[in-house]
Amino acid sequence: MASKKDHKLLTTASNSISQQFTNTLEGFMIESDEEETTVNTSAQSLGLRAQKKLLGKISSKSVAKVFIDETSSRVLDNLHKLTRAYSDSKKESDKLLKSIIKTIVKLGILYKNDLFNEYELKYMDDFRNRFHSLAKAVVTFYEVDFTYDRVFLARMCKECQDLVHKIISTHLSQKSHIRIDYIFNTLSNLQFIDYVFNSNSTLNRAIVKDIVQDMNRLMDSGLL
Repeated sequence: MASKKDHKLLTTASNSISQQFTNTLEGFMIESDEEETTVNTSAQSLGLRAQKKLLGKISSKSVAKVFIDETSSRVLDNLHKLTRAYSDSKKESDKLLKSIIKTIVKLGILYKNDLFNEYELKYMDDFRNRFHSLAKAVVTFYEVDFTYDRVFLARMCKECQDLVHKIISTHLSQKSHIRIDYIFNTLSNLQFIDYVFNSNSTLNRAIVKDIVQDMNRLMDSGLL
């Protein structure tokens, strides 16, 4: 089962969305970027659909801090810097950031509404453990010389990717699965990983240092 800290994080994110939803619902007529996989009409399903419509409207770098804690937001900002420098494309780096935000918040919305079964909650625990191991590896590879292993990082990303697919399989549409593949395929690209950990790049080392410091803060507080 998911831990109380996980529940608190997801509930906080979802409550922020719900508050924004309440403030802006009147006159809000925007098509969702994806339909619910279920067709039953109920207050709950309509509420979920409305929250997802709102998510499609507000998910952008400028509003990330509305529903993601400050430390995690800095990690995403620095990841945005790395992907923009690597791709030389603001459009692509913005797309990645928005995709991450949408995925995080949609998971939070589903969790808050108690829509995950026991197997999906187990997958969430497995994901949390894998992602924690991935974060520890990033920290180690930065802090300890001669430990860098890009294949290990790529494999951990793949494991996380597979688990997220399992978590959302009965809840979200194919568009969300495509988004998840885009996120993890980008981050697990071996050339990108090498670029990030290039010891000859003073700029990259400085950005990764900031990411590692924030990851350590999140792990020390039990949030990662």
